[in-house]
Amino acid sequence: MKAIGFKEHLPIQANNSLIEFSLPKPQAKGHDLLVKISAVSVNPVDVGVRKNGFHKLKQPKIIGWDAVGEIVEVGAEVTLFHTGEKVFYAGSFVRPGSNSEYQLVDERITGHAPKNLSDAEIAAMPLTSLTAWEALFEQLAISTYNKETNHQKTILIINGSGGVGSIATQLAHWAGLKVIATASRVQTISWVRQNGADLTVNHRKNLVTEIHNLGFTYVDFIMGLNDLDGHWNEIAQLIKPSGKIVSITENHHPIDLKKLTKKRANFAWEWMYSKSFYQTPDMITQHQILEKISQLLDQKIIHSTLTKELSPINVDNLKKAHQLVETNHMIGKVVISNNKITSIL
Repeated sequence: MKAIGFKEHLPIQANNSLIEFSLPKPQAKGHDLLVKISAVSVNPVDVGVRKNGFHKLKQPKIIGWDAVGEIVEVGAEVTLFHTGEKVFYAGSFVRPGSNSEYQLVDERITGHAPKNLSDAEIAAMPLTSLTAWEALFEQLAISTYNKETNHQKTILIINGSGGVGSIATQLAHWAGLKVIATASRVQTISWVRQNGADLTVNHRKNLVTEIHNLGFTYVDFIMGLNDLDGHWNEIAQLIKPSGKIVSITENHHPIDLKKLTKKRANFAWEWMYSKSFYQTPDMITQHQILEKISQLLDQKIIHSTLTKELSPINVDNLKKAHQLVETNHMIGKVVISNNKITSIL
């Protein structure tokens, strides 16, 4: 089969930053599904893995952590899926990625694809949906059933227009929370409002002042999706006593957790790959989350965050997608598909 990857950590403009190569088609064993890929998405993690490193690899590394495709083979222990079904998933951080013709993925981190969306619309969703769902409903422990109580609570989502923020805003709105999303441009403000944000603030200004100007002293929940270092003092000041904070981005300098002591506030990390990385007993919850996301998409309770589609899946289009993500100005998600483009949201 053909695949696309890298052997050197180069700038995306370099000739060999991404290369096409051939390798044997894998076989499905155990809980694995063999999926023929029809569309993939590019996320910041793709850029980070490609760029960060110094040594030339002996074998090309395949990246890509968002995919939709058709099951062509199942392992002997598979019980959740059958050949011929369309699935979507983000995959595992420690296995070959989705930038290939075929990919093996564990059934326990895979969902049945929505039926009413294009492949590109579907491929935009797995990684960000899993991240947002786990951050909101596992790490922040927000109930999806007690919406009346949630109406009394406020969440601040920092970087509301990015990939995770675009779906986190929708899910927080669906759960009944009052959603304040950060956005700094006319286009991003419009986008986060389309996704269900009740209010917006500018993350390029002082967030404490911005939130206070809206009439809030504190917020119940904070989801940090960008620049934890730069926003930490604001986060510590804005979180309500006994409030909860979650971040998906790492700090580059020490952060002072003592700022949360008197408020008895909780801080948690969210890394979507943790369950598959450590093969945790609750790994199958990612299957369950994707099944729920699929239903919500088909019911039009939430919508795809696709904003840019390229076709077909090849080196040139993957490079273009990486360049878009590297600008740090992406609204929503960019997808590369093998289908003819019919529309772009």
